[in-house]
Amino acid sequence: MNNIPPKPTPSPLRRLFLLDSLGALLSAFMLGVVLVRFEPVFGMPPKVLYPLAAIAGLFCVYSCLGFAGRLGRRAPHLARIAGANLAYCVLTLGLVAYWLPSLTAWGVAYFVAEVAIVAVLAAVELRAAWGLGSEHNL
Repeated sequence: MNNIPPKPTPSPLRRLFLLDSLGALLSAFMLGVVLVRFEPVFGMPPKVLYPLAAIAGLFCVYSCLGFAGRLGRRAPHLARIAGANLAYCVLTLGLVAYWLPSLTAWGVAYFVAEVAIVAVLAAVELRAAWGLGSEHNL
């Protein structure tokens, strides 16, 4: 028989913070490195991509702190990052609309996909944060 206790699994809120931080890291890399490097393929200028990458980087740090439990009660902070993610989606859609004449089909596809993924994640985060309420410190 195996006497090793099972490894505890992270709480659902911790997993959402982890997922959010990894997604934000991927976005920051894609925006700040890949899309800048291949600007002609996507059409969004670096002067727009770098600030979006910086925002994603800040979201990554915040979510890492939430995952590590450094922010205190997780539910309110998860709701905050979800709101920030939704604001990021609105900002991104506004920038896509403004820069649409210079965007390629690849650029539009990338930003539409990114907004869709971030919006779904934000919706899941809001449901989790609101469903657990602020009385939980998970």
